[in-house]
Amino acid sequence: MSDLAGHVADYLRMRRALGFKLKRDGQVLPQLVAYLDAAGAATLTAELAISWARLPRDVAPINWAHRLGAARGFAAYLKTIDPSTEVPARGVFPTRVARRIPHLWSQSEVGALLAATRQLRPPLRAATHEGQFGLIAVSGLRIGEAIGLTRDDVDLIAGVLTMRDAKFGHTRLVPLHPSATDALGSYAARRDRLYPKPRSRTFFLSSVGTALL
Repeated sequence: MSDLAGHVADYLRMRRALGFKLKRDGQVLPQLVAYLDAAGAATLTAELAISWARLPRDVAPINWAHRLGAARGFAAYLKTIDPSTEVPARGVFPTRVARRIPHLWSQSEVGALLAATRQLRPPLRAATHEGQFGLIAVSGLRIGEAIGLTRDDVDLIAGVLTMRDAKFGHTRLVPLHPSATDALGSYAARRDRLYPKPRSRTFFLSSVGTALL
């Protein structure tokens, strides 16, 4: 392992200990080290960081900005060890993209969606999609959060969801309206009746008793 590779490992370990996941950084910073090694560079300079950030072709500039942002964070850390390190300036690449205006579903649209799920087959698939989409509509959960719920995360007595491994690794509680709790209870009863021996502890099951993909 080169000195730079060791510094990257130390940097990621330190930041993750503070609660940052750094998934993208963990993927791209080793690539930065490989680029520097191939260039025979013992010191990280702003010019090298920018050149590396722009390596991917046919991508939006915001992707370059993300790569350079990862390099900036590492460079700031590395400068405390090697004062000759240069930290790239901010704003080299645009960091914003035009975002589509989100569609706010009306009550009638949500009702139509839930009605459509009841036409699905087999019955467990219909029940799962109705329960899952209904929960998302009333709670504001992301689809991944709803899919990841386990049975232990859903407290039907207290009417509370426990969201684990949320932002920065924290846990948060999501209170539910009594009508939502009743709907989830009905789903759970139907789920257990249709598939009494599931192959997963997730709250929402696929039609074959496994976690949803």
